[in-house]
Amino acid sequence: MKLVLFDIDGTLVLTGGAGLRAMNKACEQILGHGEILDGIPVAGRTDRIILQDALRRIGRDLDTVLFADLRARYLLWLEREIQLPGRGTKGVMPGVRELLQNLHSREDAFLGLLTGNFEGGARIKLGHFGLWDFFRCGAFGDDAADRNELVPFAVSRVRATGLPEPKPSDVLVVGDTPHDVACALAAGATPVGVATGGFSVQQLRASGADIVFEDLRETAAFTALLE
Repeated sequence: MKLVLFDIDGTLVLTGGAGLRAMNKACEQILGHGEILDGIPVAGRTDRIILQDALRRIGRDLDTVLFADLRARYLLWLEREIQLPGRGTKGVMPGVRELLQNLHSREDAFLGLLTGNFEGGARIKLGHFGLWDFFRCGAFGDDAADRNELVPFAVSRVRATGLPEPKPSDVLVVGDTPHDVACALAAGATPVGVATGGFSVQQLRASGADIVFEDLRETAAFTALLE
């Protein structure tokens, strides 16, 4: 069995900037600083490290209490912002729903998430688009600030479902940024790039992904990776 771990933003869905708006509003309410995330890179990074960078700008540390408060307020705002049209593209990425339905029906694939989103944020985003129930577990931005540490969290949760621990070579990490590629390589897993975010096929190959798709409409080619 292959463990297939999917990133969310830019790989499965686009939210029209709902996450960024919600994070800025949470920081404004609690810290008094609006638009605090402007200019901070977010693609492929964990929510925790994004908050750390934002607070460093204003000379604050992300201690345990502040982290919990910001996360809770962010999730409340995200519930509202995800309902709005937002800016730019919003929706499920091409081919995603069909691919997930195909993989979910197979006995040789176990679907999980590997995302920088907080678990609550992942649930809100994917639930909004009707995709949450495809995934049995995952690793999230709550687990570690460093994305490269997330694959072991996902593997341990697979074990907790009663399945044997997969070999690193049987773990596929699917994502749209070099950060996704790097976290797969750090764990000895196989990175699968998808050029539906801000990085091209060539850029994802250059970051270390031997397998890269233009988008996830290539269902037959993707499922061939399981065989």
